[in-house]
Amino acid sequence: MTELEKQADEARQIVGASIRRVLVVDDSKLQRRILVSSLNRWGFEVLQAESGEAALEICAKTPPDLVLSDWMMPGMSGLEFCKTFRGLKHESYGYFILLTSKSDKGEIAEGLDAGADDFLTKPVNSDELRARISAGDRILRMQRELSEKNRVITKTLGKLQEVYDTIDKDLMQAKKIQESLVPNLSEQFGKSRVSLLLKPCGHIGGDLVGMFSPGPNRVGFYSIDVSGHGITSAMMTARLGSYLSSKHFDQNVAMELRLNKFFALRPPEEVAALLNNRLAADAGIEEYFTMVYGIADLRTGSVKLVQAGHPHPLLLRRDGTHEFIGSGGVPIGLLPDISYQQIELKMEVGDKLLLYSDGFTECEIGSGGMLEEDGLLRLISKAGPIKDGQEFLDDLFWRLTEEMSASQTMGDDVSATLFEYFGP
Repeated sequence: MTELEKQADEARQIVGASIRRVLVVDDSKLQRRILVSSLNRWGFEVLQAESGEAALEICAKTPPDLVLSDWMMPGMSGLEFCKTFRGLKHESYGYFILLTSKSDKGEIAEGLDAGADDFLTKPVNSDELRARISAGDRILRMQRELSEKNRVITKTLGKLQEVYDTIDKDLMQAKKIQESLVPNLSEQFGKSRVSLLLKPCGHIGGDLVGMFSPGPNRVGFYSIDVSGHGITSAMMTARLGSYLSSKHFDQNVAMELRLNKFFALRPPEEVAALLNNRLAADAGIEEYFTMVYGIADLRTGSVKLVQAGHPHPLLLRRDGTHEFIGSGGVPIGLLPDISYQQIELKMEVGDKLLLYSDGFTECEIGSGGMLEEDGLLRLISKAGPIKDGQEFLDDLFWRLTEEMSASQTMGDDVSATLFEYFGP
């Protein structure tokens, strides 16, 4: 192999994709000439400076990929130049090699602290210089590959943020639509009252509460919890809101038109069966929901309920006693051709009936475990003088959040319906 071929082979080995431009900084003209000769032979673009000050001017206009700088120079030393070089704002990292006759470990550490990447002992050996440049090229290649990946990630995150902002905007609008399903949180029916609580764990949720009355002395009310969370569950609640509409009685499956003159409330077990059949008839729908639906005769205090997998309704007597109602039941939409059992009870003036989702009883509390039914009773017992049903529900929810640990967030939607009976 001729000398020319050897030099060409050296150039192919040393020149990488990352290091193209090299800056040589040395107050010795001879030392610069030796280094520049080797670098030119290896195919690099070489810049020269006789001092740190002159080198900084070059770096400001034409940032180098690699710097070879002498440590000991008049004026600005190589160490000072390295510190200043590291403070310059460049798009890409510049590899810095200090040329020195120093070998003391403390001085080497000082150079590294100043920002140097590597050291070469003078006089510089050509083979060692080539090896150090090759090592620097590998590091710069990895650094620039990482920078490119970070750029792609940043760009992708920007696009994802745009998508998120669009989804967030849509969810905010969906929240308004879902809130419209429960236009009134409290309403009087004669002397009696129904109050509602609906607290999604996100923008939108899978719980639904509501009430309606086809005429004097009759009222229907319910508490529903759709399986899962998020958009799919919220879409199901919107559908159920239309099935149990408080404004469009002709669409409400809980009502029937009699004699083409007036609407009447269907028996609760019949309503549960109708809803179950509707969901079973829709292919592809995997969601189901739990429900307690009740109707009350405001003249007598008679209440009829159906429980379909929902937590047990809680009857709060005026005398301070309480009773959990029902035996469970099967969720609606889970199995076809299910029959539901009706529960009947008699309420006295001043009694309250609380329907609630498992967002209450299955809430994880700070002391460990779940709130459960005993915890719900504890929250109720802590309530002070209550003015009305809405204040009672708000106080109940506030006390629930107090039971949670400071770092905990709501893991499920929380909802409740309260029927207060005050006589005919």
